[in-house]
Amino acid sequence: MFNKSKITYFVITLVGILLLLGGCSEYKSASKPKAQGGILDLTQGEFADNVIALDGEWEFYWGQFLTPGAGEKGTNGYIQVPGSWNKYLENSRQTGDGYGTYRLELLTKENARLALKIPRMFTAYEFWVNGELIATGGKVGETRETMTPQYLPQVAFFQAQAGSNEILIKVSNFYHRSGGMLENIQLGTEREILSLRYKALAREFFVFGSLMIIGIYHLALFFFRKKSIASLCFGLFCLLIGLRTFIVGERFFIFLFPDFSWEIAHKIQTLTYYLGVPFMLMYFRSVYPKYFHRRIIKLAQIIAVVFTLILLLTPARIFTALNPVYQIGTVLAIFYIAFALGRLTIAKEKGSILISFGALALLLTSLNDVIFHSIWLNDGGTPFLKTFIRTGNLSSAGQLVFALTNSLTLAKKFSDSLQKEEVLSAELTEINTHLDDLVLQRTKELEELNKKVEEQKKELEQANRSLKKLTLMDPLTELWNRRKYNKALEREWRRCLRSKSPLSLILMDLDHFKEFNDFYGHKAGDECLVKISGILKDSLSSSAIAARYGGEEFIILLPDTKKNDALKIAEMLREKVESQMIPHRKSSASPYVTISIGVTSTIPDRNSSYEELFKLADRALYQAKGAGRNRVVFAPWWDQ
Repeated sequence: MFNKSKITYFVITLVGILLLLGGCSEYKSASKPKAQGGILDLTQGEFADNVIALDGEWEFYWGQFLTPGAGEKGTNGYIQVPGSWNKYLENSRQTGDGYGTYRLELLTKENARLALKIPRMFTAYEFWVNGELIATGGKVGETRETMTPQYLPQVAFFQAQAGSNEILIKVSNFYHRSGGMLENIQLGTEREILSLRYKALAREFFVFGSLMIIGIYHLALFFFRKKSIASLCFGLFCLLIGLRTFIVGERFFIFLFPDFSWEIAHKIQTLTYYLGVPFMLMYFRSVYPKYFHRRIIKLAQIIAVVFTLILLLTPARIFTALNPVYQIGTVLAIFYIAFALGRLTIAKEKGSILISFGALALLLTSLNDVIFHSIWLNDGGTPFLKTFIRTGNLSSAGQLVFALTNSLTLAKKFSDSLQKEEVLSAELTEINTHLDDLVLQRTKELEELNKKVEEQKKELEQANRSLKKLTLMDPLTELWNRRKYNKALEREWRRCLRSKSPLSLILMDLDHFKEFNDFYGHKAGDECLVKISGILKDSLSSSAIAARYGGEEFIILLPDTKKNDALKIAEMLREKVESQMIPHRKSSASPYVTISIGVTSTIPDRNSSYEELFKLADRALYQAKGAGRNRVVFAPWWDQ
């Protein structure tokens, strides 16, 4: 039974960290003014040393690029910033593709030199203040062909005028699932905004460097001790999160390489997320296998591989549309890990307290990031979530906490091992003092033990020989299996390549064998396979290598055999199988069991491969089936 006090402590800690993360914001939006009706009034309060988020209702001109300073009147409507424009048009399903202009009238009570901390925008923008272009990210355009996407957070400066100031932002997006301004624009003095920028960069550099060092260290541990799978998984996970840190948030990598492909950068960013989830689960299973089910880990790996292939083969506007599915899976994985960690903590597993504490920080920050980047927060306009989730890209910091707790656990493990070694060394010293008295007794015991070991060694060698043969033989038909065939094919191909000898291949398949199994039963099917294998054993020469390739397929490798001889052998086998007159009422080819055979032959050279030999035989087999079955078809080498 679970201890109630431990459960209560765990819940209180969980809620406390959630509330702490809910307050993780660089400003307190509740006490700051918000834009209403496209106007943000900053004339009523003290502005010095404050940072204002330009949140609220902005004028929004969908499908228009306004001319800065032209003084257009009227508006298409108002839109909440931050947030995507996907659901701006009523009764219309928005994919995020399109362009538009955001406009805000900023009222200040005095002339001042101000700064803006501009986040990434989806996915290109021009930022104008009082008719002056102060910042760009990518190149805006009215079509996919005329725009260039880029995420480029930056700091820009402008001279604010006493009274009205026009902020006009042109945004276009034809590359991402979501479009528009999804993150806060922050306004303040030059000193305050630059301080925010430099602090954010310093945090990211610190986290990036720390995670890369910790990741490389754990990979080094794996290099020197290959059994430490936990070190491998953890090291790769740290490197993935470290790499992600460098290309998200302040995106210093894009600042260094502003012309770097947005598509590639976005794929790298998303790939670190896709691969991070299975690596995290694999790490936990390698440390605590009793609490993390193998099938869950395998499922996560399969899902990650599928989404990775989609990412590599499709553009961002396609794979980002599928991100919500992976985000749901991530949330489920987070809750699964949290549940397992709770179990092992209550069970007082070794190192569970530190691991669980660090993992809790990682899980909560990861959950924060999943929600921050999700459609539930950006496209759905859910005010409840926005009151808690205000800041993204916290998982890097969470991973650093987790890495530190894991390193502490590892240090404790090494310390315990060293202490144990010292105890054993002391015991060994004590034993050595009495070694002379034990030599004769130990010598006699060792001689007897050596005899037993020698006997066991012989038995083991015999068992290994038998086992090796079993691993290469099909247990039902007592023919060689695919593994043996693959080795033989590779060996014979090299031999024939050196000697320039012909090499032929026969691939055969029992016609309508599934229907045979369904009608006569699997026992009769096994008996049929045994009969066919008996024909192969009795009919082939000792140089031929016959194997059960899989199911009802058999394959025969014929070294030093030319085309005509191979065809004769194939036809002979076909006739012998049919002559057995094994009833098959469900076959459309014959009332008896028959086989279809594909044959090919070649003299190996350095411009070809044995894989091509198999493909040709397989093609010939399919041609035999397509031609009505119960026949032999030859595929010449030049058909490859």
